Amino acid sequence: MSTIKIRKADFIKGKSLVLRNVVVADAAFILSLRTDPKKSRHLSQVSDDLGEQVAWISSYENRDTEAYFIIEDFHGVPLGTVRMYDARGESFCWGSWILLEGVVSSAAIESALMVYAYALESLGFRCAHFQVRKDNERVWKFHERFGAERTAENEVEYEYNLSNMAIEVSVNRYRRYLPYGVHVEEFLK
Repeated sequence: MSTIKIRKADFIKGKSLVLRNVVVADAAFILSLRTDPKKSRHLSQVSDDLGEQVAWISSYENRDTEAYFIIEDFHGVPLGTVRMYDARGESFCWGSWILLEGVVSSAAIESALMVYAYALESLGFRCAHFQVRKDNERVWKFHERFGAERTAENEVEYEYNLSNMAIEVSVNRYRRYLPYGVHVEEFLK
């Protein structure tokens, strides 16, 4: 079995959203999300030092093991973030999924569908794995409605697997949020 790799893409375009590769200029926006008291309570803590965020993104730009995106509307207005990482055989992990307060609820479904479309159709993955903090009930319930199965837990978080069949069922169930799939513009590197 060949190893599937996560590749960055310049843009992944969906029905009403775009996933755009993160660049250093996004550091202040990302830091504002990750240090927001309401949003950050379910995330690993980060320093509020903009320089550290810039350094992390600079390092990310040279890594070939993950893809980190700004979720935008078609006018280029940033709405959130999402990241793909930890490829294991045919499975990938995703997280750092943060949306601004007040963003339409369909943005969550569409951005999740876009991640799965890119991972399965463009990269060749078949399933996913991820962790969700136990106290982040809204998010773990979202994933369970999507078909994720809880496989383990510790004091802080639940671990999930999402099978290829569950992804396909959810893609069909929520097709109206991404009726034409995604259009991917990949890096030429």
